[in-house]
Order: sequence, then structure tokens, then C-alpha cells
Amino acid sequence: MHNVPGELLYSNNHIWIEKIGDGKYRAGITDFAQDELGDVVFVELPETREFARDDECAVVESVKSTSDIYCPVSGTILEVNSLLEESPELINSDPYTEGWIFTIKADDDAELEDMLDAEAYTELTEQE
Repeated sequence: MHNVPGELLYSNNHIWIEKIGDGKYRAGITDFAQDELGDVVFVELPETREFARDDECAVVESVKSTSDIYCPVSGTILEVNSLLEESPELINSDPYTEGWIFTIKADDDAELEDMLDAEAYTELTEQE
């Protein structure tokens, strides 16, 4: 069973977001996604600029495959987790805290209404 924290929101392409205040959100890949990828060996962090929802914004490479990371909401990426440059394995060991990928200031919080809660995300992963 994968860890799916109840306070987060999830996209159907396995990105989690956490509200950190003032229209800002922290984002990363879910426990399910990191488990599917296997051992993460490299993270191409996003640029600090504007992205539209579902734009490719980052890349995570593992020993098994390469996976594009899609922006969960439209907005401006404000900060990236530079720890991942030296320690990409943080995504495997701690995807929800140390392994976050970026923070974003959302253009429109209404886009969050399309995201899944923990229960709906768990159902999605059980079908895959």
C-alpha cells in the first residue's frame, strides 16, 4: 500500500501539491509514482518561470525509465529543490517532504477543483 497523505491534492498524472499559503503550493511526485519509476538517479529541475497547467516542467530519470513531470496548475514556479541535484534519491526515500520538486504560485486556485483528494487518488492507483 502506498503512502497517500490526506492533506494533499493529487493529479491523475501522479503529482501531489500542498498548499503553503498565499496562493503558493509545493509539488512533487507521489509515493506511487516513485515506486513505479524505481531508483531515481537524476532530476532535471524546472526553470523558475511561468507554466500552463499540464505543461512539461521537469524530468525525473530512474534506472528503469525517464518520466516527464507535468505542472499541476498554471502559474509561476518560484523555487526548486536544489538538494535533488546532488541527492535525487530523496524522491524515493521521502517524496512528500525532503523530495519535493518545486513551489509554484498559482494563477487561479479554481484549477485545484480538478485535482483529486487522497481517497480518489488511492482509487486511481488501485486501478493501474
